[in-house]
Amino acid sequence: MKISIHSRTLLLLLLSQLLSFLASKACHFVDKQALLHFKHNIISDPSKLLHSWSVSSDCCSAWEGVACSSSGRVVNVSRSGLVSDNDFIVDTYMSGTLSPYIGNLSSLQLLDLSNLKDLKGPIPPELGKLSQLTHLFLDSNKLIGSIPTTFGNLFRLEKLFLGDNYISGAVPSSVIGSLRSLVELGLSGNRLSGPIPTSVGKLVLLAKLDLHGNNISGSIPTSIGKLKSLIYLDLSENQISGRLPQSIGALSQLVLLYLNHNQITGSIPSSISGLNSLRFCQLSENKLRGTLPASLGQLPKIERLIFENNKFSGKLPETIGHLATLTDIFFSNNHFTGKIPSSFGNLHNLQTLDLSRNRLSGQIPPQLAKLQRLDTLELSFNPLGLVSIPTWFARLKLFRLLLAKTGIQGQLPSWLSSSSISILDLSSNALTGKLPHWIGNMSSLSFLNLSNNGFHASIPAEFKNLSLLMDLDLHSNKFSGHMDSIFSKESQNPLGQFNSIDLSHNLFTGPIDEDIGERSTMTSIKSLVLSHNPLRGSIPKSLGKLSELQVLKLVYNRLSGRIQMELAHSTKLATILFSSNNLSGTIPKEVLNLKDLQEFDVSGNQLSGKIPPHKAIFPLSAFADNPGLCGAPLPPCNHS
Repeated sequence: MKISIHSRTLLLLLLSQLLSFLASKACHFVDKQALLHFKHNIISDPSKLLHSWSVSSDCCSAWEGVACSSSGRVVNVSRSGLVSDNDFIVDTYMSGTLSPYIGNLSSLQLLDLSNLKDLKGPIPPELGKLSQLTHLFLDSNKLIGSIPTTFGNLFRLEKLFLGDNYISGAVPSSVIGSLRSLVELGLSGNRLSGPIPTSVGKLVLLAKLDLHGNNISGSIPTSIGKLKSLIYLDLSENQISGRLPQSIGALSQLVLLYLNHNQITGSIPSSISGLNSLRFCQLSENKLRGTLPASLGQLPKIERLIFENNKFSGKLPETIGHLATLTDIFFSNNHFTGKIPSSFGNLHNLQTLDLSRNRLSGQIPPQLAKLQRLDTLELSFNPLGLVSIPTWFARLKLFRLLLAKTGIQGQLPSWLSSSSISILDLSSNALTGKLPHWIGNMSSLSFLNLSNNGFHASIPAEFKNLSLLMDLDLHSNKFSGHMDSIFSKESQNPLGQFNSIDLSHNLFTGPIDEDIGERSTMTSIKSLVLSHNPLRGSIPKSLGKLSELQVLKLVYNRLSGRIQMELAHSTKLATILFSSNNLSGTIPKEVLNLKDLQEFDVSGNQLSGKIPPHKAIFPLSAFADNPGLCGAPLPPCNHS
C-alpha cells in the first residue's frame, strides 16, 4: 500500500513537470536575436561563457546564463566574470562592447555582466527601455562615457552597480531622483565628477550608497538625512568639501560611514549622537577642525573611530569613555591638547589607542592599566614629558608600543625583558646607558627603533637571540664596537630575516664582515644603511649575494679598496651611496648600469679612470672630488 501511494505521488509530480514544460514556449524571436547581437559584439570569449549561445538551439532551454518566463521571454541574463564551478570560483573575462539590442529584452529583470574585465565602450542608452529590470550589474569592466539619462525610466530597479569602470561626467540628478525602488547603488572607482545630486534624498528605500574613488565635488547634500533606511554610506576618496550636514544625524540605521580622503571642513555636528546603529566611522584625511562634540559618547554600538590626519583641536571628550563597544581609536596627526582622559580606562574592549602626533601633555592615566585587550598603544610625538615609562605598563599585554619623542629619559625599564612586545619604538628620546643584556629576552621583537637617543657601548652578545627581529633602527646614538652581533643574529626562517637595518651616525668600527651577504638572517634585506661610522676595511664582495637589496648607504665611513663588480649581482639596487670614503680604482660599468638604479653617489673618494657610459642620468656632483675620475658628466678624459 505504501509503495502504491509513493508511486502515485511520483507519477503526479512527473506529469506536473511535463505539463509545465509543454506549457512553456520556446525562446521569443526578438529576445533570441537581441542576445545573438550581444554575442556578435564580443570579440574574445576565452572561457567560452557564450559557447552554448547558438542559432540552432533554444535560448530558454539550452543557453547557459539565460532564464526565461513561462511565456518564453528572457527574464535573466547572467554571464559574470566570476563563475562558481564545482565549489571553485573561476575568474574569467570577455572582450567586446555592449550591444544596444539588449534594450529589446523587454521582460528582462536581471542583467549581470559584472567582472568581465574587458567590456569597453559606452553604456547603450537603449538599456533605459528595460522597464522590468530590477538588477543591473555592469561593474568591474572598462566601460566609458556617462551614465545614460534614459536610466531614469528604470522605475523598478532595486540594485544598480556600475563601479570600477571609466565612467565620467556628473551623476545625473534626473536619473537618481527617478529610481525610487533603488535599494543599493554602487558607482565607486570611476571618474565621476560634479556634486552629489540633492535628488538622492528621494531614494527612501536606499540601504547602500557607494560613490568612493571618484572626483565628486561639492558638499554632502542636506537631503541625505532623508535616507532613513541607509545602512552603508561610502563617499571616501573624492573631492567633497563643505561641512558635514546636521541632517546626517537622522541616519539612525547607518552602520558604516566612510568619508575619508576628502576636503571636508568645519566640525563634527553634535547631531552625530543620532547615529545609534553606527559601528564604523572613518573621517580621516580631511580638513575637519574644532573640538570633538561630547555627544560622540552617545554612540551605543560604535567599534572604530578613525579621525586621523585632520585639524581637530581642544581636549579629548571624557564621554568617549562611555563607548563600551569601542575597539579602535585612531586620532593621530591632529591638534588635540590637554591630558588623556582617565575615562578611557573604561573602554574594556579597546584594542588600538593611537593618539600620536598631537599636543597632548601631562600624566598618562594609570586607569589605562585596566585595558587588558589593548594590543597597540601609540602616543609618539606628543609633549607628554614622560621622564620614565610608567611601571604599570608591565600589566598591559601589548603587541605594539610606540612612544617616540615623548620625553623619556634614563635607561630602558627592566620590565620590558619579560614583555611580549613585537613592535617597539622609543626613538627621539633621551635614553642613555648601554643596551642591557636582557634585550635578548625580548624574543617577540620584530621591529625595534631606538634611534636618536644617547645609548653608548657595544651591542651585547645576547642580541643574537632576537630571532624574530626584521627591522632595526639604531641610528644617531653612540654605539661602538663591532656589528657582528647584529649581522649574525639567529632567525626562524623565513621569520626573523632582516628587512631593514639602519646603524648610521654611531661609532661602530670595522671592518664590515666579509661574509655579510652569506648570513642567513640577511637573505631578504632591502635596506642597509651604515653611513657616518668610522668603519675601516673594504666593501665586501658578498653584498652582491643580497638579491633583495634595494638601498645601500655607506657614506662618510673610512672604507678603502675598490667598488666591487659583484655588487651588480644585487639586481634590485636602486640607491648606492658611497660618498666621502677612501675608495680607489675604477667604477665598474656593470654597477653603474643596474636597471633599477636611480640614485648613485661616489663623490669625495680616490676613484680614477673614465666613468663608464650609462643610461641613467646622475648629476655631476655624484662623481665630484675624485681627482682621477673623468668622462661625462665630468670633463672628458685627457688622451694626450
